[in-house]
Amino acid sequence: MTTNLIPPAIIFILGAVLIPVLKGKIKSVYMLLIPVVAGYVLMNLSHGNTWVYQFWGYELILGRIDKLSMVFGIIFTLMAFLGILFALKVEDNLQHVSGIIYAGATLGVVFAGDFLSLYIFWEIMAVSSTFLVLAARTKEAKESGFRYILQHIIGGLFLLAGIMLYYKNNGTLAFDYIGLNDTGSYFIFIGVALNAAAIPLHAWLPDAYPNGTPTSTVFLSAFTTKSAVYMLARTFYGTELLIWIGAFMVFVPIFYAVIENDIRRVLAYSLLNQIGFMLVGIGIGSELAINGAVAHAFCHILYKGLLFMSAGAVLQMTGKIKCTEIGGLYKT
Repeated sequence: MTTNLIPPAIIFILGAVLIPVLKGKIKSVYMLLIPVVAGYVLMNLSHGNTWVYQFWGYELILGRIDKLSMVFGIIFTLMAFLGILFALKVEDNLQHVSGIIYAGATLGVVFAGDFLSLYIFWEIMAVSSTFLVLAARTKEAKESGFRYILQHIIGGLFLLAGIMLYYKNNGTLAFDYIGLNDTGSYFIFIGVALNAAAIPLHAWLPDAYPNGTPTSTVFLSAFTTKSAVYMLARTFYGTELLIWIGAFMVFVPIFYAVIENDIRRVLAYSLLNQIGFMLVGIGIGSELAINGAVAHAFCHILYKGLLFMSAGAVLQMTGKIKCTEIGGLYKT
């Protein structure tokens, strides 16, 4: 019975606890088994609500299973496996624990059926991803990590305020379509848009991502923005404002990417550009447009992750990441 299975998010989060006490091949196999077990649970889920709990008079739904949540759940689990595989040779428990908790919290957001449990996972996601930025342990990483968490705290506060107003006006915490129609919905929209790096709330992404480690950046590129895309597809599809924001994002960041010299910063601006296409599709709101946006997000997680892996491999082997400093790289 699916009700006896542990939620995929909890498998990741609890699984991360044992990582610091394990060593060698056992540790590597254990880390790879975490997304494998979570994937097995996902493949055995049936549509509907599961893992429903009562908490202080509120109904918490940790497993709202439908086509939209399953698509994102599958790709996030797959990307977690690939990211862990890429990071196996890294001897840094901070990165391993933070990355796996980060992936689990993202799955918690995707399968949440109420705003309260969603907000809890949303904040876990923000904190764990901050440690991935800080993992490089450089002066630049510390400074950008501080700016990163500061902006995400602000975004989280907007989301929390919006949820409280939404509950006051509607008497429910059900996580479903909202649309832009009152103050609470605008607050929620701002909180989610910040995580989607929607212009003009995008500065944290090209500031933080290029300062991570070769492996932590792979995780960062996959989860935060795409979980926000999922939330927008769930709660704000057909919102015309998203078309304008997305169209602006399609054109503006790519000019910055062209003039950048740091490979990972180029990829960060390219990431913003691609999110723009997704937001346009969600803003259009038709079935075809939503399907296109979700399919784009699915593929983008894979190919952008691969690009960040490639950039990370170059940085790891050469110690350099600027285009002007790695000429002739093809020879080696």
